[in-house]
Amino acid sequence: MSEVFTKSIARNIYYGGSVFFFLLFLALTFDTLGAIPKRDNHEALTEQVVLGKKVWENNDCIGCHSLLGEGAYFAPELGNVYQRFGNSTDAIIGFIKSRPVEGIPGRRSMPQFDLSDEELEAVAAFLKYASEINTENWPPNIQG
Repeated sequence: MSEVFTKSIARNIYYGGSVFFFLLFLALTFDTLGAIPKRDNHEALTEQVVLGKKVWENNDCIGCHSLLGEGAYFAPELGNVYQRFGNSTDAIIGFIKSRPVEGIPGRRSMPQFDLSDEELEAVAAFLKYASEINTENWPPNIQG
């Protein structure tokens, strides 16, 4: 056995495998870089959407909700909330405004954040933007 599998054969397998997987890595990287612009909707990124993202972060919404699979699973996924609310930012704003200050007794509920009208519209615009990202059908069901 030792005369069949020599050090030079082992070295050639090592270098050959390293070159092969490095080339595979480069090919997959270039393929990904070519696919990203087709999936991006950066034209829809407005100042209002940026403000909505800031409000989202400042109020730690991701501490309870997930967005496109990232975040906590305490509350519903919000990656497709715009579609679930009938493609209406007004419905999203109305839902957030309707939260009682003291919560709903006996169950977990979203707190009232007392956001301004501008902040509410910005959060709704951000959630609309997030719902328009090509996620290859994620989440797998409409309820998140």
